[in-house]
Amino acid sequence: MASEHDLTWIVAPQFDRHLVFPLLEFLQERHLYNDDQILKAKIDLLSQTNMVDYAMDIHKSLYHTDQVPQEMVERRVEVVARLKSLEESAAPLISFLQNASLVQELRPDKQYNIQMLNDRYQIGPDQIEALYQYAKFQFECGNYSGAADYLYQYRALCTNPDRSLSALWGKLAAEILMQNWDVALEELNRLKEIIDSKNFSSPLNQLQNRIWLMHWSLFIFFNHENGRNGIIDLFFQDRYLNAIQTNAHHLLRYLATAVVVNKRRRNVFKDLIKVIQQEQHCYKDPITEFLECLYVNYDFDGAQKKLRECEQVILNDPFLGKRVEEGNFSTVPLRDEFLENARLFIFETYCRIHQCVDISSLAEKMNMSYDEAEVFIVNLVRNSKLEAKIDSVSGTLVMTTNHVNVHEQMIESLKNLNMRTYMLAKNIVEPAQAAQADTAGLKISNFILIHFA
Repeated sequence: MASEHDLTWIVAPQFDRHLVFPLLEFLQERHLYNDDQILKAKIDLLSQTNMVDYAMDIHKSLYHTDQVPQEMVERRVEVVARLKSLEESAAPLISFLQNASLVQELRPDKQYNIQMLNDRYQIGPDQIEALYQYAKFQFECGNYSGAADYLYQYRALCTNPDRSLSALWGKLAAEILMQNWDVALEELNRLKEIIDSKNFSSPLNQLQNRIWLMHWSLFIFFNHENGRNGIIDLFFQDRYLNAIQTNAHHLLRYLATAVVVNKRRRNVFKDLIKVIQQEQHCYKDPITEFLECLYVNYDFDGAQKKLRECEQVILNDPFLGKRVEEGNFSTVPLRDEFLENARLFIFETYCRIHQCVDISSLAEKMNMSYDEAEVFIVNLVRNSKLEAKIDSVSGTLVMTTNHVNVHEQMIESLKNLNMRTYMLAKNIVEPAQAAQADTAGLKISNFILIHFA
C-alpha cells in the first residue's frame, strides 16, 4: 500500500496549518489518497484561516457545484471588514516605514525608536501592536510576502521577547511558503539561537520548540543547496538528538536519508547506526531497517528487500520525493542518489567480509544486472575507490589487502573531538555565565535597596 509509510499525519501537528498545504498538494499529485479525502482535509485547514476564496474554490471542486455555503459568504465579508479595520489602525506606522527618508531616523536602540516615534509622529504602542495584528492577518489571508515584510519591521520595534519570538516564527513560515530558502535558513538559525538561549517557563516548552524547529527545517534542508549538511549538523547536536529520541523518533527517516546521500559525512555513520539501534523499538521504516540489516545484522538479502521499499518511501514522501522536470522527463534526484549510495554501501560491506566475490551474486544483492554491476565495479576500481582486481574468466572480484596506517586511524578517531569538546564546554559555561549574571543583578538590586531606600 503506497500510503503505508506516509508520515504526513504524524508531522502535520508540528506545523503551522499553512505549511501543511504543500504536503497535501504533494499527496494529491502522487494519488496516495482519494482526491475527496485530500480536498476535505484542505477545507478543514482553511476553516481556521482567512483564505476564504481558496476555500470556496475547493468546496466547488469537492461537491461539483458553483454554489457555496452562506457561512462562507458571510465569513468573506467579515474578513474583508477586519482587514480594512486593521489596515486603518496600522496606517500611521506603515506610512512611516514606507518612507525611506523617515526610516533613516531609526537606530539600533529600540527604546530610542519607540520614544522618537511617539514624540515626533504620535505613533505609540497601540500602532506597533496594530502592525503585528495586521501582519498576522495578512499571513492568514495568504499574503506571505506582505506578512514577511511587516513582521520584519515589527521585530525591529518590538520589546516584548515572547511576541518577538512569535513574529519570528511567522516570518520563517512566510519565507518557507515563498520558497526563499536562503532567507529562510537565516531565520531558522536566528530562531535556533533564541530557542537555545531563552529561559523558557519549563524545559518541556523548550523541548517542544526544538521539535517544531526541526520539523520546519525539513522544508529548508531538502531544498537548500547546503541543506544536507545543515540537517546533519542540527540533528546531531546533543540537545536536538535528545529531542528526537524523546518525542520525534520519526525524524530519524530524514536524518538517515541525509547521511546516506551525503558522501562527505561518513564520519557520522557510526553515530547514526547507534541511534537507529537504540530507537528501533520506538520507530522503524524501510530506510532505517535497510541500514540496520546492512550494518548491524549483515543481512544482505534483507537489505536488498528493504532497498526496494526505500525507493517507494522516498517517492511518496513530501520532503524527499521532490521531482525535477528535464525536458520531457521527470526525475527524483534524491531517490537516484540514495539508490546509488545504498548500492555502494552494500557493495563495500559485502566486499569487506569476503576475499573473493562472485559478480553475479553481488549484482543480485544490489538489484542490478550482471553488466550493470560489472560497469559499476570497473568504475570504482578505475577511480581508486576500491582495492581489487576483476577476474573476467571466473567472473569474480578478488579483494587486495589494504592495511590502514595507524596514524590515519588516530586522525580519523580524533576528527570530531575538537567540535565535541567545544560543544561540551559551551554547554557548561553558558549556564554558569547566566547564573553569574543573575547573581550579580541580585547583588546590585540589594545594594540599591540598602543604600537608596
